[in-house]
Amino acid sequence: MKKFICMMAVVALAALTSAQALTVADFDTGDKPNNLGGDFGAWDKDPADSSQSCVEGFDEGNTRQGLGYCMRLKYDVDSENAAFNGFWMKLEQVDASPFSKLVFWAKGDASSGFTTALKVELKTPSERGATYIDGISPKWSRFEIPLADFYISDLSELNECVMVFEDRTCDPKEGVIFVDDVSLE
Repeated sequence: MKKFICMMAVVALAALTSAQALTVADFDTGDKPNNLGGDFGAWDKDPADSSQSCVEGFDEGNTRQGLGYCMRLKYDVDSENAAFNGFWMKLEQVDASPFSKLVFWAKGDASSGFTTALKVELKTPSERGATYIDGISPKWSRFEIPLADFYISDLSELNECVMVFEDRTCDPKEGVIFVDDVSLE
């Protein structure tokens, strides 16, 4: 009987642990949509300015765990004009109120160059919050951003997550980063 009770406690603990994380996008299928059913893609501040761009693509050779795919983001904010661009993901009005942080893994491409800093935004139908991360390196690093850092008063309807490359914060202004395993925890 004790063994059965211990086994049930382990199963309950495993269920609790998995309920404490919600995978937003693991990119493992190499196809859209994300794990929440939302679309995603790259965007440019000024599509008419060919000197700035962001291009997304699935990458099979640089995944964090050697399985599936990760997201490859090739950015260029080296323009005479004000430049920023990035990557957006629809979150399908997810209720993030049970969670305390946005988590994702990122690394830079040493051969192409990469910025170490990135702006991250979360949006609801009525609010937008932003914060910065720094410390992207050529090795996979886990970034944990407290949801409180976005200063959004109601997290019950998150509809978008955006990663932004800005000309004023990117050094170098052209490069490649990889992103994988985006979640709410």
